[in-house]
Amino acid sequence: MVGSSHEALHRIFQKDPALLTRALQRVLHVPFPEPREIAALNVDLTEIEPVERRVDTLLRAETDEGTYLLVVESQGEVDPRKRGSWPYYLSYLHEKYRCEPVLIVITQSRATAKWASQPIRFGFPGWDSLTVRPLVLGPDNVPVIADERQAERDVPLAVLSAMTHGRGRQAPAILEALASALRTIDSDSAAVFVQFVDSCLADPQAKQMWRDLMTAIQYFWRHPLAEQVREEGREQGRAEGKAEMVLQILQWRGIPVPDTVRERVNNCTDLDQLDVWAKRAVQATDAAELFETE
Repeated sequence: MVGSSHEALHRIFQKDPALLTRALQRVLHVPFPEPREIAALNVDLTEIEPVERRVDTLLRAETDEGTYLLVVESQGEVDPRKRGSWPYYLSYLHEKYRCEPVLIVITQSRATAKWASQPIRFGFPGWDSLTVRPLVLGPDNVPVIADERQAERDVPLAVLSAMTHGRGRQAPAILEALASALRTIDSDSAAVFVQFVDSCLADPQAKQMWRDLMTAIQYFWRHPLAEQVREEGREQGRAEGKAEMVLQILQWRGIPVPDTVRERVNNCTDLDQLDVWAKRAVQATDAAELFETE
């Protein structure tokens, strides 16, 4: 189970390596050649001396123009030590594999993205002995995918969008679009993507909304994260927890909830009926639509 946003932000490219080249081409507008094949490599860069160095994700892309190593680093905050480690990674990998390394940094922070995008220069003014220019994916260039159809066209990119932008006022639309798009892919992949998003949502309200959406549509019912959600529901009482879930979905979608609707939902003890209302809440435009066919 993915336990942190740091891990999720780079592991999504292990789950779908082709997403990385699409991000380079479409988000960063880098003319990276289309790979014939992409393979994951050992991320351990430790030398014989006892100095451990490890990249986050390492992929090898075979293209018509040559072989490239895609070095993915998930970066949560500014870290001056990377000025030394990133050039080392690239030099070591070039020496070991004899092909061109490309450094891609992914972050949820605008400040970190701005810092990471600055070239790392070794040498004296006017004469750089070595220059490292990271490619950076962050909130300012990863697209906000809040449209269901757009999310369905490229589900992994929609996942990356939710991981990068899943906070604030735009969170409900992004998460709803992704939740709908996950219906179109296989359940195993959907369960992995659900983990990635859950690990990256730092806003407690956004995380709860995501879990409510996932519980309502039962994408990952047999997944450990689903079991965690169910256990939390048992502690509160199954009916009470589901009623709260229905109201929270409406609240997060910005739909006003009259007292009459709130009272009817809270007084309901029929678990099947609450499940129906939860699914309707995901698509409703008015709270009264929960009961429209009754």
